[in-house]
Amino acid sequence: MDYIQQAYKGLHDLWRYILGVVIIFFAWQLIGMIPLVITLAIKVLGDSAVNMPTDITQMSNVLGSNLFLFLMLLSFVFGLLGVFISSKVLHKQSLTSLTTARNKIDWKRFWFIFILWGMVSSSMVLLDYYMSPEDYQINFNLQPFLILAAITILMIPLQTSFEEYFFRGYLMQGLGVIFKNKWLPLLITSVGFGLMHIANPEVDKLGYVIMVYYIGTGLFLGVITLMDDGLELALGFHAANNLFTALLVTADWTAFQTHSILKDLSDPSEMGLAEIFVPVFIVFPILLFILAKKYNWSNWKDKLLGEVVAPPKEDYKILD
Repeated sequence: MDYIQQAYKGLHDLWRYILGVVIIFFAWQLIGMIPLVITLAIKVLGDSAVNMPTDITQMSNVLGSNLFLFLMLLSFVFGLLGVFISSKVLHKQSLTSLTTARNKIDWKRFWFIFILWGMVSSSMVLLDYYMSPEDYQINFNLQPFLILAAITILMIPLQTSFEEYFFRGYLMQGLGVIFKNKWLPLLITSVGFGLMHIANPEVDKLGYVIMVYYIGTGLFLGVITLMDDGLELALGFHAANNLFTALLVTADWTAFQTHSILKDLSDPSEMGLAEIFVPVFIVFPILLFILAKKYNWSNWKDKLLGEVVAPPKEDYKILD
């Protein structure tokens, strides 16, 4: 059984997935936002000089970047709980079958790509700093950085895990058993993942061309999930990408405004198309080549474009 077929180990009626998405969205965007809204309200009501902020930058300035980051990431924790509850209660599906087609979750895969991409992404930032030091400012301040490190190490893996379990896990499997193919779930979840970032400050500064990067990243994560029959690689890559970025570099126009080591002072309007297209069309294909060689991937056409067929009943058992 491949990754999408794992959905057949649980209850997979269309109405269950529709209700599940509603529950997940409610947990993520409504319940999960309550702590942030209450904290902002207390801050605004307690200080007549402060107006209710309307965007990420203003919220970060009002609350302080570390507190705002924690409260923002907290909403994703509620979303992740929503995914797990929906999967367990509505679908009677185990966490393992939501994660992988293997008998157990392979954490070696997670740590391999986490370390690999952490080293690569950090090297790219440091190389750019070396080549264009005038575009950066040393932003390091020990105490707030240590607080930032504690928040990011604890919370960012939960944030990225929510996005992976929701898009590449819950939705990919659900859409697969509904449409009975793999290419449409891959496309829908990749575009959906990209659109989730459309309200980020980067889109306002760089224009909609940045969606090529977001959708391309979603496509890359979807491909490695289908080819590897599990979320382990996607979980590791996404966690490393966000964690190392939050610790290493920040800017006034990014979603993660943190007490990082470096601050990017460059004008985002001057960012070339190469900085958006190179990761998607050069770096990600190289990573795919490395992963394919390491994990002996084959039969790409069927893995990515093939049909989703219900396995024989004796091959799976719905959990009680």
